[in-house]
Order: sequence, then structure tokens, then C-alpha cells
Amino acid sequence: MATDDSSGIMAVQGLVGPEIAASRITPGCNGEYYLHVGETEFGPLVTSLALHKCALIGLFCTEGFVSASRFSLLYVFEYKATVLILVRNTGGVATSVARLLPSASWFERECRDGFGIEFDGAFDERRLFLHETYPEGFHPLLKSVRNEPVAMRSAVDPAEEYPFRKVTGVGIYQVPVGPVHAGIIEPGHFRFSVIGEKIFNLEIRMFYKHRGIEKLAEGKRPQEVVHIAEAVSGDETVANATAYCCAVEKCTGTAVPDRAWYLRTILLELERIGSHLGDQAGMLIDIAFPLGANQFAVIREDVFRMNALLTGSRFMRGMVEIGGLSKDIRKEQLEELGTFVRQARKRYRVGLKIVLSTSSVLDRFAPTGIIRKSLLRPLNITGPAARASGGRVDVRVTHPYGIYDRCVPAPKPLHDGDVLSRFTVKASEILDSLDMIERLLASMPDGPVKTEPVVKDGYTLALVESARGQNLCWVWIRNGVVERYKIRTASFCNWQAIEHALQGEIVPDFPLINKSLNLSYAGTDL
Repeated sequence: MATDDSSGIMAVQGLVGPEIAASRITPGCNGEYYLHVGETEFGPLVTSLALHKCALIGLFCTEGFVSASRFSLLYVFEYKATVLILVRNTGGVATSVARLLPSASWFERECRDGFGIEFDGAFDERRLFLHETYPEGFHPLLKSVRNEPVAMRSAVDPAEEYPFRKVTGVGIYQVPVGPVHAGIIEPGHFRFSVIGEKIFNLEIRMFYKHRGIEKLAEGKRPQEVVHIAEAVSGDETVANATAYCCAVEKCTGTAVPDRAWYLRTILLELERIGSHLGDQAGMLIDIAFPLGANQFAVIREDVFRMNALLTGSRFMRGMVEIGGLSKDIRKEQLEELGTFVRQARKRYRVGLKIVLSTSSVLDRFAPTGIIRKSLLRPLNITGPAARASGGRVDVRVTHPYGIYDRCVPAPKPLHDGDVLSRFTVKASEILDSLDMIERLLASMPDGPVKTEPVVKDGYTLALVESARGQNLCWVWIRNGVVERYKIRTASFCNWQAIEHALQGEIVPDFPLINKSLNLSYAGTDL
């Protein structure tokens, strides 16, 4: 697994301190570093990383990684271009770090539900993705649990129901929304505590459909898991498939042809454009401005039709494979894409001018639903939601994959952190993506679009920038099959931002603020 990377190891040592010998820091396959730590040194190390303003971007559990009889907890920290993974072994009990690193709270609850790990000192010990009807002692990610239906409890005593936070006071009442909604969307519960229309507290509860995505991948050949990765979230098909394939390609030493990466990048940017257009149209629908919404909805539909022309699928399923792409895209199709990009840019600018010159739109967008910059690192909020609040993190820049080191995006952060800022950041990214596609088409190389991979055992981490933000994927291949596939989408972390964005707002603005973030239920309910 290791490669010689003395400068990277020195950067890691600057974070963990000189008392950690350089020989203990192991480079991974994809620019990440691993450090196995004991219990006595774990606390001081995590404190040091927190003081260095490292973000905890992932925490997950696996069995048999170091010892067949023990669990391993992998804490993924990011500081600028450095990614450090602390490997902590446990027999089933570990000290919580959520009071120091708030993003750890959901991660720890996920490990508790999935593997039965108990975290001493955790401030929130409620279930996360196992709702009340799951039987006690059931932990679906354990190796001993087979991937088959489980006998659910038919009834739940009221005393066992999920304990939502209680906000009390004169005139405060609760407004429950969901988990079943009027629209054809996935389940999610929003519990508002309000006086009149003003929101004093919002608590969200997701995870109503645990799909067993990670368990389903276990024991399968690496090629078979690509389709599982595509199914994590439909409108992130390319991003999640690319993240998984990148991990396997780095792990197995598979070199992806240049033409394949050019085409992959075009598909990734088309996916970003389609997602952002849907967000913008949705925001305008939620404030009853169909004139503007229709401008973007029509272009979005044309993007999906272009996707189907290029790949045979509106969501571009079945294109990304380990080693490249499943098929090439013909020259005449790429020429048609070039024509579409030029026309779409003009049409989009017309729609954008209509929206941003309408005072009633601006009045509703600003200053609604503010996410403070101080929340970004503690909660690991990423993507346009973060860049609208002064954040500059973009995986394509900080951890470039494929050809993003040659075709570098230029993040344009804003600082107000409101709905208008999120709308504007997404507008800027749509135009940048259209420009990038045009440049890629102009310099498209010839050649093959796939290298046949040779499966090798190993493990590695991959990060990609989906339309919503930073997606994380960790893959461990053992004996030629996938031993552990861990996926964490940007939505998993960004959902917690909405609880803060709604503070002090009014209930009618909830749909608008929610749509401005456009978080994925499926990408959270794994």
C-alpha cells in the first residue's frame, strides 16, 4: 500500500507532533495517510488535530481490519490538502469525541447502530438509522449478520418512541412535518418548535429507509459494486460511481486512459449542471415565481435529454466503470453537445437576468436561511452551501482527481450565507461547468476509453466533489472481493446545517431554505 512520500509525512507530523515517529505514518494509495493509535495517545492526538483546525470528514467502523477479533474505527481528518486517517482498535467500547468535534455525533451514532459500538461520554445516544421497530441487539453491518430480511417489531410502546428535543415556554408549540410528504419525495421528519410562525428550534430525523447499501457490497467482485455505487443517490450517479472506481483504480494500480477521464469529467459536470438547475427552479417555484422557474426547468430537461443522447440514460447510468467507461461517445454526439452548450449558456443567462432583476425574488432570497461560516468546519458542511458562507473547499481543487489538476475550477465564494448566496454560487458554477465542458471538447484526445483492471487486494480512500459537495468513499478489497465499502455523501453532513439555517426564520420559508440546500434523502439512507 505504501509509497515514498517524505514531504507528505512531514506535513502529517506537523499536525500530530514530533513525538509520533515518521515510521508509524503510512502513505495510502490515493494521497491519504494512515496512523494506528493506541487508546492512551488517541485523546491527545485528536485534541491536537482539533487545535490545528482539522475537520473530521468521516468516521466509520470495520471488522477484521487489524485483528480478526476486534473492530477498527477509522477517523478521517482533513487539513487543506492533507488527509490523515487515525486507525483505532476497540473491542466494542470507545470514548466519544463528539463534544470536541461535533461532526462526530452522527458518525458515532451510525457506528453504534451498524456495529454495536458504544461511545462513552456521547451527548446523544439515540438511534440514528435503526428506527424503533428494529429489534434490540440487531446491528446489520456485523459480519455475523446475513443480508436477509429481519423480523421487525409489530408495535412500539409510546415510552420507546424516539425522544425529540423538547423546547418549552409560554406560547411555544410544535409543528411536525413528515416523514410522509404531500409530494412524491422520500421520507424525512422535521419537528419545528415555534411561537406564531417564528421558528425557535428545528430537529430533523432522516434514515427512514435503511437500504443496506454497504452490506450489499460485501463479498462481491469489485466490478459488481459499481452498480451499487450508482444507486446510492440517483442524481449523483456519476459522482458516486466515479468515487468508487477511483478508489479501486488507485488500489489496484489501474491507469485510466486520458480520453476516458475527459469524458468522465464532462459527465460529472453535466450532472452538476442538471442538479443546480433543478435547485434553482425549485427555489423559484417555492416563492411562486414560475416565470423564472420555467427558464431553468426547461434547460434542465434539455440537459437530461442530452445525457440520454450521450450515454443512453438520463442519469448517465452504466457509463462509469473500473478502468474508464463502458463505451466511447461518438464524434458527432460530442459535436452536438458543443452546440447545446453554447445555446444553453445564452438561454441560461437570459433566465438569470430575469430572476436577479426581480425585486420580489431578491426580497425573499435575502437574507433568508443564513448558515454561519463558523459552522462549516465543526459540522463538515461542504459544497455550494459552504461556498455561499465563505468556504473555499472544493475537492476538485484541494484533492484533484482525474484531469481536474489540468482543468482547474475556480471557486467563487460569497459570504452572506443566505438563500440568495446559495442561488448565486450555483449560478456561477453552472456557467463555469459549461465553460469547462467546452474546453474539454476542444482538446479531447483520441484513444481507448478503458483499461482492463487487474484485481488486487488493498484499501484506499477517494474523495469527489458532487453537486452537493464532498463525497467520501473507502474501499477495502480482500481475497479479490469487496470486504468493506463505505460511502458518505455530502448530504449526510449538510443535513445538520438546515437546523441552524432555520433558526429565527418563519415556517413558510422552510421549503425555500430546504430547496436551496437540495439535500438527498437517498444519499443519507444507506
